[in-house]
Amino acid sequence: MMLGSRPGFVVHHLNDSRSQRVLWALEELELPYEITQYQRDAATRLAPPELKAVHPLGKSPVLQQGKRTVAESGAILDYLARRYGKGRLSPPQDTDAYDDFAHWMHYPEGSAMFPVLLQMYALRLGEAAAPIQPRIESEMANHLGYIEQALTGHDWLVGDRFSMADIQLSFVLEAARAFGKLAAYPNADAYLDRLQARPAYRRALERGGPYSLGPRS
Repeated sequence: MMLGSRPGFVVHHLNDSRSQRVLWALEELELPYEITQYQRDAATRLAPPELKAVHPLGKSPVLQQGKRTVAESGAILDYLARRYGKGRLSPPQDTDAYDDFAHWMHYPEGSAMFPVLLQMYALRLGEAAAPIQPRIESEMANHLGYIEQALTGHDWLVGDRFSMADIQLSFVLEAARAFGKLAAYPNADAYLDRLQARPAYRRALERGGPYSLGPRS
């Protein structure tokens, strides 16, 4: 597929992963893309070894555009916003709003995903994870409480305008809902419903295939 004189994008997409955010971002920007699908190992839930041929880390998402390869979901969303957003999904860089935007772009993977990942591993370990479960619960509450407070009186994270930062945060809240943790945070719970109701989000679900963290209805 072509976008003017530029080649379209290829998303190396792993089921039930953060790469769903990349499909969503491309749909929001109405950019052409193709998907190369990968499936997690049914027993280990790890990515297949074929992804090593795409990027040395062997993880998804990976975005390819011609000879350029971009890994890490935050870096991919930043790349798309800077090069193709035309101001649609990020504030101007010389504003205070952009400083807030940068925080929310880095926070999900830099801080908020840590207790989410611990909870994922704890569920697989079962009773062996009991000693660290209180700490996981404490950190989950800490981060969900922070997000809840940030959303008080706001529909979106930055300047009451939907942005890439909202896409970036979505996976954390989807995982929290899957763990049964989000109902105690009504602002965050309603915010996730708003995110998942966006037409571009729904189109990304159709393109990406089954996604267990998707909308509840």
